[in-house]
Amino acid sequence: MSVQSRPWGQLKSGEPVQQITLTNANQIMAKILTYGGILAELHAPDKDGKNANVCLTYPDLDGFEKDTFFIGATVGRFANRIAKGHFELNGKSYSLAINDGPNHLHGGPTGYFARVWDAEPFEKSGECGVILTYTSADGEEGYPGTVNVKVMYTLTDQDELRIDYEATTDQATPINLTNHTYWNLAGKGTVHDHVLKLHCSRFLAVDDTAIPTGELAPVAETPAMDFTNPKPVGKDLDAAPGGGYDHCFVIDDSNGPLAPAAKLTDPASGRVMEVLTTKPGIQFYSGNFLEGQFVKHGALCLETQFFPDAPNQPEFPSCILNPGEVYKHTTVHRFTVEK
Repeated sequence: MSVQSRPWGQLKSGEPVQQITLTNANQIMAKILTYGGILAELHAPDKDGKNANVCLTYPDLDGFEKDTFFIGATVGRFANRIAKGHFELNGKSYSLAINDGPNHLHGGPTGYFARVWDAEPFEKSGECGVILTYTSADGEEGYPGTVNVKVMYTLTDQDELRIDYEATTDQATPINLTNHTYWNLAGKGTVHDHVLKLHCSRFLAVDDTAIPTGELAPVAETPAMDFTNPKPVGKDLDAAPGGGYDHCFVIDDSNGPLAPAAKLTDPASGRVMEVLTTKPGIQFYSGNFLEGQFVKHGALCLETQFFPDAPNQPEFPSCILNPGEVYKHTTVHRFTVEK
């Protein structure tokens, strides 16, 4: 195991950014930036032992600072969408930035992905990692309460990258943290031939602005959405509602301490990534709008989280964090090879 930290440039504001590199005994390597809590790279071996970076990235800090896709970022205060950038809490009305059609997305234009975090690398037997911390001020992006956030990346010798999230607040506030890495286990091309299994028999039906209607729809009634049996991502891509995947799926066994959510396989390279989480939902996004800097469908996201628009839909699992409580959320990415 090893952990190394080095300067990785400065933002336009002059703030310095660090890159922390984690390497395990099997030469899996993760690179994390203090800017945005970003997972900038993850290198993993294929069935022939050849390593490749399996997530989208930029070659320099300027690319990340200009990024509009949330590449690799830690997302908050609220991941995903809040309808019309509005919610009410304890009798008060709150207005947030509108940055996705008529809605609020991923904490706003200067959410956690656009902040510099403090970093404390660590190394111990069988694992190494970095603890990132950030204080989100009362009123930041319109949200109530000062929130102290901790995100811990841990790489283990069992070839797992674990992300542990923790937060406390001095006022009631919505909170929903996730990681927005775009995965391509081939390290090139598109994800059309990647095979995906989702441990999800329901998904959240949405309106034409991607806000949940409140219906938890059975995937069996919409075959394009059914990944309960593994299938290629590209098989029903065009038949998905809206012409591509950008939907929150309901994890079947989300009451357990760490439930299986997804399994992604690239048959050509043999790389496999399993996702386990403590959250009730997983947003599957098939990279529908990656044209330009990247390739359309050149990677996909599997974002573990509370349900979109949860502050406005009381029947959904509550995303409200109160003073004296601790928000906790763990997601594990487990890497293996099938030959």
